[in-house]
Amino acid sequence: MGASSGQTRRLESRSGNAGGRLYVSRAARVRPDARRGAERLRRLAAEGTLAEEAARGWDRLELSGAAYEVVWPIVFSRMTRRFEQMRGHAACAAGVGNLADECLDRFHDDVEAVVEDLLAHARRPIQNLEAWVAARLGAATVDAHRRRRGQRGALQRPRLPGWLADELGRDPWLTTLATNILVWVGVADTAGTEVWPLDSWAQERARCVGDWTGSDPAVVTREVGQVLRAMRTRPDWYESFVERPLGTKQAPVAAVYGEPAAPLVLGEPDGDVDTELVRLAGHAVRLIDRCVGQGEDAKATVAEVIRHVFGGLFAGGLDRAPHAAPDPLGGVTGALADRGRLDGIVTTVLSIIAERNGPTARP
Repeated sequence: MGASSGQTRRLESRSGNAGGRLYVSRAARVRPDARRGAERLRRLAAEGTLAEEAARGWDRLELSGAAYEVVWPIVFSRMTRRFEQMRGHAACAAGVGNLADECLDRFHDDVEAVVEDLLAHARRPIQNLEAWVAARLGAATVDAHRRRRGQRGALQRPRLPGWLADELGRDPWLTTLATNILVWVGVADTAGTEVWPLDSWAQERARCVGDWTGSDPAVVTREVGQVLRAMRTRPDWYESFVERPLGTKQAPVAAVYGEPAAPLVLGEPDGDVDTELVRLAGHAVRLIDRCVGQGEDAKATVAEVIRHVFGGLFAGGLDRAPHAAPDPLGGVTGALADRGRLDGIVTTVLSIIAERNGPTARP
C-alpha cells in the first residue's frame, strides 16, 4: 500500500493487533541477528552511502526491515498519536496495538512512506538517524499521500476551481463541502454502508454555519446532491476527478439477515430469456390442451391463453436494464392481431398437442 515499491514489508504483530504487542518487521527476520542489520543501517547512513546501497537492490529487503525498526516508533509518537487524538480516537492514540483497522492502515502507509524516503534520500552522512527521520516526516508522508491520490485518479492537491465556486454562489459551506468531496474521493477510507461520511460532514456544517439543530445527515445529503449537480456541469472534469477515483473505493456492503441470496449462475446472456420462454410455452400448451379438450373453440382459446400467459410479468428479463434489449414477448402478443399469423399459431399449437396426446384435438 501507499508509497511502497514492493520491496518493503508491513509491520506485523507477533500475536495479532488485538494483543497490543509491539510490531516487528517480517523483513527484519531475514537475518537472525536483527541488531546487526540495524547497526549496518546506521553505519551506511553515517557514511552517506545508504541510498546508494539500497538502490543496488540485492539487500534492499534487509535494509527495509532494519529501517522499519527505526522508523515506526518515530512515526507513531510524532504523527500517528497526534492525529488520532485530533480525530478523538483516544484508544488508538494509546499505542500501536490499539489502532483500529482504518487507523492501522494509515499508520502502515505513513511508515512505508518514511522508510522509502529514508532509503531514497539518505545520500549524505547522517550522524543522528532518528533526528533526520523526524525532520522529514512531513515531507515524506505528504508526498506519498499525493502519489496515492494520483494513482487513484484524484486531484493530488484538492483545490476548488473558480468555475465551481461560481456555480455554488461562493457559498462558504457549499464550497467547503465541495472541497471535502474532492478530498474524500482520493482516499481509501470508506463510510461504512454509505458513500459519503455524512455524520462528520454534518458536524462540520454545524460549526461552519452555526446551525446545530438543522445540521443532520439528511440535510447534508441534499447539499451533496446540489454540489454534485454543479460539478456535473463539466462532465469530463467530473468523470476524471470525482467519479473515477470514487469508483476505486471498496463498495459499501450492508449486512444481510435471513436466508442468503442465491449466487448468480454463469451462462449465456440470453439463457434466462430462453428458459423463461420455454416455461411459459409449456404452461400455455397445457392450458390450451385442457380447454380444447373440454370442447372450447381452438382459435379463441389459443388467442386468450397466449394473451394471458405471455401478457404478464416476464421474469427472464428482470436482470436487465429497461429498454436495454428487445422485448422477447412483443412479437408473440403482437402476432394475435394478425389473422394469418394467428392461424399459423393455432395450427402449430394443435400439432404440438396432437403429438403429446395423439390426434384427439379438434380444430
